[in-house]
Amino acid sequence: MKKLIIPIISCILLSPFASGQNKDKAVFRESKPGFYQNSIMKDDREVREKTGPPQVTRTFSVDLAQASLPNKIDLYKKQWHTPPVSQGNTSTCWSFSTTSFLESEAYRISKQQVKLSEMYTVYWEYIEKAKRFVRERGNSAFAEGSEANAVTRMWKFYGIVPLEYYTGLTSGRKYHNHEDMFSELSGFLASVKANSLWNEEYVTETIKSIMNHHMGVPPAEITVNGKKMTPLQYLNDVLRINPDDYVDILSYRQEPFYRQVEYKVPDNWWHSDVYYNIPLDEFMAALKNAVRKGFTVSIGGDVSEPGLDRTTQCAVIPDFDIPAEYINDDARQFRFSNHTTTDDHGMHIVGFTEKDGKDWYMLKDSGAGSKNNDPNAGEWGYYFFSEGYVKLKMMDFMIHKDAVKDVLAKF
Repeated sequence: MKKLIIPIISCILLSPFASGQNKDKAVFRESKPGFYQNSIMKDDREVREKTGPPQVTRTFSVDLAQASLPNKIDLYKKQWHTPPVSQGNTSTCWSFSTTSFLESEAYRISKQQVKLSEMYTVYWEYIEKAKRFVRERGNSAFAEGSEANAVTRMWKFYGIVPLEYYTGLTSGRKYHNHEDMFSELSGFLASVKANSLWNEEYVTETIKSIMNHHMGVPPAEITVNGKKMTPLQYLNDVLRINPDDYVDILSYRQEPFYRQVEYKVPDNWWHSDVYYNIPLDEFMAALKNAVRKGFTVSIGGDVSEPGLDRTTQCAVIPDFDIPAEYINDDARQFRFSNHTTTDDHGMHIVGFTEKDGKDWYMLKDSGAGSKNNDPNAGEWGYYFFSEGYVKLKMMDFMIHKDAVKDVLAKF
């Protein structure tokens, strides 16, 4: 899943929310610079000592300004989680969302309140991508994006550390920006492929040296409660989180249901085939049951939709897209197959509420789109997704296996 930074254009809505009519309408409006331009890129310009006017674009989006919406955090039954943070100018939502999820798991399991390093996992993920690139002779994807289960996979190999031991920020930056670093990494690997320099040790050490310059060197040892330990020991002995306890639930028709399958998207670069694929109604039931039992969820899917209004921070499926009663396995697969549903963002479901007999979900977000309102407001850094939006556009989620025992029993 990748970052999504989209300036907001809203549209006039004459809808069931406002008039009782079932005919949503839309118009185009120009965007205004938001959190991405005014904060993340301002930080980048200050570091680079250069400026430039923000780009103005136009996007088609629903306007929910007159709708009655559950877009206040006090309306939600919430689970403990760390406050929202920004992933900056990086495509690392997969690490931010799943790290946040596992922080909540540490609290659920042992009542520890910890803030963990997202970039520690990103660092080692790049190392594993580079190794596979060499082993596959350049026929393995090397990009910024990844999936939720990459985090648990990296933790099994390399452990994890608290944020204070590794921020991944250098040169006085406030926000992460991997543009230059990724350009250097991908350029180096392109030369490796062009010249058949398939020496894994040489490639790995060069990749490390580039990241060490841009992100800093990750620690091999930390001190917690007066005791020195490795990141793996911290994971096992302090956090007491077992990466093997977490499963990925998927719902799409292109693979058989009730089988573990590969999630066929570019960010699943290592072709993980451990996703539990189930019908859509069961997917939604599993999610509903999990949040009601006090679990949080790392969830991924599509946020590049006209139904996502970043002014209200709410996501719905307007009836100019599809009426809610027609959302089913076929509608979901149709959009995935024709690429109008894409795997472009990961978030962390931290709460839920009910409105008019339907669930709404409160999602902690690391992208810029949820941060265009008052930074002092409690809603800063959150989205509020309708049940219909999740049903049509969210493709998979990671959860503790204890939350979905009934689902796993069918495999």
